[in-house]
Amino acid sequence: MAALTVPREAGGWWHAYVCPAHGVELDHGDLLAGAFPANGAACRYGCRLDTDAVRGARTVLAHQAIAQRLRHLAAGPPAERHEAVTALHRYAELYAGLPGVHTGADDWMLRGRLFHQALTEAIWAVNIAHAARTLASHRDAGPALGPLVPLLESLREAAGRARSELLRKGDARSNYTAWLAAAEIACHGALDVIAGTVPDPVRLAEEYGLGAHMRVSVHRDGWEWEASTYYHLFVLRAYLLALRGARPDQVPDDMAGVLGAMVSALAGVAAPDGTLPALHDGPYRRAGQAAEIREVAALTGRLFAGDPLKWVAQAAERDSTARLPEDLEGWFAGGPLPTPAQRSSFPDAGFAVFRSTGVHAVLDAGPHGGGHGHRDKLSLYLYADDGTAWQPDPGQVPYAHQGLRKHYASTAAHPTFRVDETEQRPCDAVLDGDTGRCDQAYDGVTATRQVVEDRRYLLDILVLEASAECRLTAQLRPGTELDVVAQGLDRARTVWGDGDSAVLTGCHVARPPAEFTVVTHPGTADDPARARQGVDWSLTGRRAVFVSVYQAADATPSVRRVSLSERTVHIDLADGTVATHPIGA
Repeated sequence: MAALTVPREAGGWWHAYVCPAHGVELDHGDLLAGAFPANGAACRYGCRLDTDAVRGARTVLAHQAIAQRLRHLAAGPPAERHEAVTALHRYAELYAGLPGVHTGADDWMLRGRLFHQALTEAIWAVNIAHAARTLASHRDAGPALGPLVPLLESLREAAGRARSELLRKGDARSNYTAWLAAAEIACHGALDVIAGTVPDPVRLAEEYGLGAHMRVSVHRDGWEWEASTYYHLFVLRAYLLALRGARPDQVPDDMAGVLGAMVSALAGVAAPDGTLPALHDGPYRRAGQAAEIREVAALTGRLFAGDPLKWVAQAAERDSTARLPEDLEGWFAGGPLPTPAQRSSFPDAGFAVFRSTGVHAVLDAGPHGGGHGHRDKLSLYLYADDGTAWQPDPGQVPYAHQGLRKHYASTAAHPTFRVDETEQRPCDAVLDGDTGRCDQAYDGVTATRQVVEDRRYLLDILVLEASAECRLTAQLRPGTELDVVAQGLDRARTVWGDGDSAVLTGCHVARPPAEFTVVTHPGTADDPARARQGVDWSLTGRRAVFVSVYQAADATPSVRRVSLSERTVHIDLADGTVATHPIGA
């Protein structure tokens, strides 16, 4: 591999690395080589872009890729370690010559020096510090690391100032706070090793506020307070990277409990093959995120017995097979903690997981989740055992694309309910066992969604009640092809799946009868230009009961017919039996 080329300029905002016409992230190319693509950064549909914002975004990605590469080189043979030292010296020189804050950052940003955002700089600093720490562990490093001391001290101090500013503003729970603390800890640890002392990561976690962040930012059920898969992983990764060198049996019980619960949260919502739903804000599929998932899984496999995220890591390999950093070996000192307990209900975040033969479902009925929440209360997401996303949370595009960002956070984009063709207001729902309830999304409207597990099928009962007559709609939003067959005025049958993927069937009936209208909507956020067909299932009135029975193609006995009486769902099965379930129990 060619030698690293450290960019000589500061980076911008990586979210600007997006095609405005198609909403897809632009191709990264060779981020380690230094040169911006001659004809502009490419999108998969053939567009080429060359703007200051795109160049600045790609520079961010290049700096981050180089920092990751330095962790590999620092753990390599002497020639690679020498290359790492040379690149770090260049960074020390570059950083020393920068202004105190980035002059190109937007006013809303908490500013860094090398990057628009202090958060982005903290992520980079964590990797830089770990590369320096690994180099310092080699006896031949010697005085070559002396020039890195001012860099590490400056990065630690800059992260500390930014974290203090967040705390002053009352943002103690922010994911920024976690990464800024992780940067302070990682830089302090590297400085200790360079000085010949052994870092105490648990003490540093308390000194720099990481322990305090764990205590205020993670629900009792294990979910990071925003209840976003991406930001949950993001914060967990910061925690794990900060605790390098810790003895698992000496991690305080409250910290170990938080980490174990966060791992259980991910394992709990993942499909049987390890596919993670893209709940709330975050990429739907992205190679960089997949690499981070694999790193988190590798670290949790060293902290906890039983490799609790093994299947999650294997699923992520579909999108990234990048080599994991060599320094992960021996990240924790000593044997692992016991395997975290498994769970399928997360009442604080509002997620409940349901299973029938071949079907994995997630009901979303919790708090809005702050700035990363979506208008999606009582959404129901459906996955196959092999990860086929029959009806997924569609994820989110890079934030610089404001139009599509608004769409993917909208009610219209999710498999939830809508009233009078308007958006839910940002609000909270409540999860009570197998039922989600929401009375804040629309004035005078109460919604309940109950999901019933049965080995043979999955039953979904959505009840909408309004104080005045209005248009009540239940939405189906497939991530696969969808075939719809009307079976009279009050019922329809659906078939979900693409080509060789797993197949799902749905039997749908409403009381009073409702219109089953096929609508076109953007596909998942990894490719908004790929349109999908969904369904708006609507009636005008003050009360509506929408019932769907889902069944994997290989489940038996098959569902023949679904009907409704005033308070009961009747499911006729191919073996001649009839299953009944109460409505509203």
